[in-house]
Amino acid sequence: MSDNRSTLLSQRAAVIFLLGALTAIGAGVLTFFNGGTPASATLVGGAAFGAAVTFFHTVID
Repeated sequence: MSDNRSTLLSQRAAVIFLLGALTAIGAGVLTFFNGGTPASATLVGGAAFGAAVTFFHTVID
């Protein structure tokens, strides 16, 4: 059995997804504490995740 392991994600991709997740959590929490329902907070968080991943993908080179 060889010990030749390759990484699942590159460091760049991991940082981009981490920043996207942090943005989504922040947007969802702010939406919920501003009087939104949990469903709307989840939808806003999902949209923020998509926008943040696209933004950080173009910014981080």
